[in-house]
Amino acid sequence: MDIPQEQIEEMKGLFKNISSCSEGKYIYFFMPDLQLPEGCVPEKIDALLCPMSRDGYDSRLFFAERIKSCNSPNWNANGIRIIERNWHAFSWKVPPNLRLTQMLAAHLRGLQ
Repeated sequence: MDIPQEQIEEMKGLFKNISSCSEGKYIYFFMPDLQLPEGCVPEKIDALLCPMSRDGYDSRLFFAERIKSCNSPNWNANGIRIIERNWHAFSWKVPPNLRLTQMLAAHLRGLQ
């Protein structure tokens, strides 16, 4: 999967410490201290965006730990080992073919 450079630059403009990596056939964008929607605990967390089809989803957003939020999402991926860390994700489908920034925003709506 080739991600347009303009989308990567757009993400870098929003997240100064973002980095990308790949593992196996997947590409990931690591965002340390991602600000979560209001009402979430913790307020900031390390997150990993996979903009590719994975686990039956068009994209996934992984978190360093399960988040407490106003919404009670279905945490169906717990302790998934990616880039030598354990990650968690909730069941949340977002539309395909979104820009990276739109994809991230759509995933975060699952916590509101």
